[in-house]
Amino acid sequence: RGCCILMVGCLECRGTPLSVVRDNVLVAKGYRPVDRDQQFLIPPDMREWLPAEHPVWMLIDIVDTHLDTSVFHAGRRTGGVGRAGYDPDMLLTLLIWAWSKGMRSSRQIESACTDVVSYRVICAGDAPDHATISRFRKDNHAACESLFAQVLTLAARVGLGSLGTIALDGVKIASNASIGANRSADGLRAAAEAEAANAAQARAREIAAAAAAAHADVDAAEDELYGEPDPGPGRVPAELADPTTRSKRIAEALAQIEAEDDAREKAAKSAAEGHLERLDAGASPAGRVPLAAQVAAAHRRLAREIARHEATEARYRQRADAAARRGGKPKGKVPVPVEDHHRVIAARASVAAALAQSAAREQTTPTVVRRNITDPDSRMQPLRGGGWVQGYNCQAFTAEDGIIIATGVGTSPSDVTYYEQMVDKAVAAAAVIADHAPAEAESPSIGIMLFDAGYCSIENLDAPGPDRLIATGKSRTLEAAAAAAVATPVSDPAPPQGNSITRMAERLATPEGIATYRKRSHIAETPFGHAKHNLGFRRFTSRGVDRATSEWSFHAAVHNIGKILTHLTATHTVALA
Repeated sequence: RGCCILMVGCLECRGTPLSVVRDNVLVAKGYRPVDRDQQFLIPPDMREWLPAEHPVWMLIDIVDTHLDTSVFHAGRRTGGVGRAGYDPDMLLTLLIWAWSKGMRSSRQIESACTDVVSYRVICAGDAPDHATISRFRKDNHAACESLFAQVLTLAARVGLGSLGTIALDGVKIASNASIGANRSADGLRAAAEAEAANAAQARAREIAAAAAAAHADVDAAEDELYGEPDPGPGRVPAELADPTTRSKRIAEALAQIEAEDDAREKAAKSAAEGHLERLDAGASPAGRVPLAAQVAAAHRRLAREIARHEATEARYRQRADAAARRGGKPKGKVPVPVEDHHRVIAARASVAAALAQSAAREQTTPTVVRRNITDPDSRMQPLRGGGWVQGYNCQAFTAEDGIIIATGVGTSPSDVTYYEQMVDKAVAAAAVIADHAPAEAESPSIGIMLFDAGYCSIENLDAPGPDRLIATGKSRTLEAAAAAAVATPVSDPAPPQGNSITRMAERLATPEGIATYRKRSHIAETPFGHAKHNLGFRRFTSRGVDRATSEWSFHAAVHNIGKILTHLTATHTVALA
């Protein structure tokens, strides 16, 4: 009322305390009230909790409508008595959303289902416990390959997956095992013997305890000896219990070492025998002589040179006898003694060198092969900045728009061994993208593939497949060569000469070649930086190469779904067609 604004008051306001009037009008503002007992009317419709353009609604629509999740439903039991289970579609959506936010702990996801609105929307207020989330992830690890393929198809349908330029790279991800759990073959045998001894001792304790427990008069002595909380000698104490899975992992790791040793010996023996057979047949085998055949091959070479020179001497003697009968002299130069011929001297030197190398190898300490008793499939992987990590080498083929089109996980630390299989996967993925891409999409097939120097080999350069640029050295070396080529241009360049590596180096030194190769680091390494630094994906949660492969595929699917959501948001598309 006007009288209150003018602070004059009226008959109705004269009984009102002055403080109330002052609180509501001309005095300076204070703080907002903090009333935790205030009751609110929460919107009964969850769709009012988050705006319609929130990406969680698009993710729910993608999983419910555009993905075939039957493989996730296959392992679930419905019907009959018992408590109803959680919907696999909801659990899958929850995992994808959590992984896209860098949350991989089942307990953290359980907490978020009650604390964070987007998680509450996904589970519709019925929050699963962490054990349910963990079991769902563990039981469905094999379904991640099909999930990745479906997400890639969906990305192609919305116009993602630019194939004009794609790049391959690898990243080392730690396994769920400590590097200190590596053991050599001798260490594994000692651990196996210790496990067997512990099991025998535990069994002996069980038998003795069972006999002692039959006598009731020793109960007091047992209570005094073991105390109230301890189960007593009738059961194996926790510190003496034999974890059978540990024994199994030790046996598996030892079997791997023994199998690899046998395969290595057989391969070396086969290569040596084949090389010697070709020598005996009179052929000249190309390539490096196998280590196991070096001494024998050197002796064969010496015998061959001696026989060749003796044949030359025999022919000269025949000519000399025929000339003597005619009263003349033989034609040609008199052969030098066998011991003085330069070929025989060189062959004897080769025998001596082979013998010396063989003796040196016998004195050299052999390379110790180690396996991890926690995760026998994992290997020690060197890191670029120095040091080692116990884990796997994870490969990813990435398109220019950031979509991962192919993945792979292996144990070899060298990237060059993954080239063939990853290119085959990329070609297959390109066919899928081309079949589902919109008519106006660019690059229906792979234009060019980019690789760093870790994939460089003559075999990879000459292998069939799409056009490629493989670095022949470090980036600074390539840049220096390109700058030198620009500074001193050749008016009439000669056609490329030399082997495939030389020709590739010349191609990378051209302005077009170096400009195209400069895209590699942005395309190939950005997904790894996002995975490690933004999402915290630095270690696998499961063990074994199969589960690591499925987990890496799931991460790639989540990565691609994030790209799809970003694309739909940028194009203001709320629902997929």
